[in-house]
Amino acid sequence: MLIGIPPILGPDLLRSLRAMGHGDEVALVDGNYPAESHAQRLLRADGHGILALLDAILQVLPLDTATPAAIFRAAEGNDPARQGRIHAEIDALCRSRRPGFAVLPLSGEALYPRIRAAHTIVATSEPALFANVILRKGVVPPPEAH
Repeated sequence: MLIGIPPILGPDLLRSLRAMGHGDEVALVDGNYPAESHAQRLLRADGHGILALLDAILQVLPLDTATPAAIFRAAEGNDPARQGRIHAEIDALCRSRRPGFAVLPLSGEALYPRIRAAHTIVATSEPALFANVILRKGVVPPPEAH
């Protein structure tokens, strides 16, 4: 256990988040996603849903401010104009944890290649369909000189 680190973030996930560089992406995918066949690096978060994991990661991962979007998600039926209950919950959580960062819904054509290219895919046990989220890592600025 560590002070200030959500306990849902295990050592392998923390290592992967730390190893990512600016612009690298981590994909959190639902229990139906073919994570093993799509991942460059696969981490399992069996027994955990997407919202709990997303909440914990947003507490420690800097998001990219140098691009128009740093949070992406799937959409109901792969149609960015459609939103299911899980998507509303994802959007609300991101607004709460990271005000000022919009969540960009993607079509399946845009989302799935992006997940395949992610630095790490985290396979959850989320039962909701189309419950996939991608976070783009930003930078931690150096401390100001005194």
